[in-house]
Amino acid sequence: MKKHQNILWGILVAIVCVCISSPTATAQKSKDFAGLARYAKANESLPAPSKGEKRVVFLGNSITEGWAKHHKVFFEENKNYVNRGISGQTSEQFLLRFRSDVINLHPAKVIINVGTNDIAENTRPYDEDYTFGNIVSMVELARAYKIKVILSSVLPAAGFSWRKDMKDAPVKIEALNARIKAYAQKEKIPYIDYYTPMVYGEKRELNPAYTYDGVHPTAAGYEVMEKLVQEVLK
Repeated sequence: MKKHQNILWGILVAIVCVCISSPTATAQKSKDFAGLARYAKANESLPAPSKGEKRVVFLGNSITEGWAKHHKVFFEENKNYVNRGISGQTSEQFLLRFRSDVINLHPAKVIINVGTNDIAENTRPYDEDYTFGNIVSMVELARAYKIKVILSSVLPAAGFSWRKDMKDAPVKIEALNARIKAYAQKEKIPYIDYYTPMVYGEKRELNPAYTYDGVHPTAAGYEVMEKLVQEVLK
């Protein structure tokens, strides 16, 4: 019995030592909660806008990040468009990296698409007031640096594959969209409504013609979004 206890104790000590000397990926990630390292090198190598250039930063989550992957021609044809999307991020993370990924790039405009992961509770329990407050803070920061803000709706989704227990996503999405739109109108901020042309059916899901998983757009979905963006930017 004593021999077995010594073996078990040795295994336990070994596990503890490994955990201390080799932090897990989760622990490592927590050290950069805002994802500042994601675009650090790209930001450093990005030259200042040339004379007459109207740089536009697209700030978002995986829907924005995926834009440059699934329909990269949009960014290739528009050299002044800068994609700063990070998968999985919520509004509080956007706010934390707003200086490094927006202000320091000296854009003329920033298009903010946020809310999906807040509602999915990726970083904390969903609180509409908290999410909305982060959006307002980003607007105030942008205005302080004379950056024109363009707000956009949360894309429709009947639910989230990584949060199958959540059954009221459509209700929360519509409520947040209504609040963002009302704020945009009050503050005279351009607003892009991705939701209306992309929602489908009684479940208020993202139109299957525009998505491969119910949350993220396909190239066809991005084409719909691009037309709306270009209309506002004109």
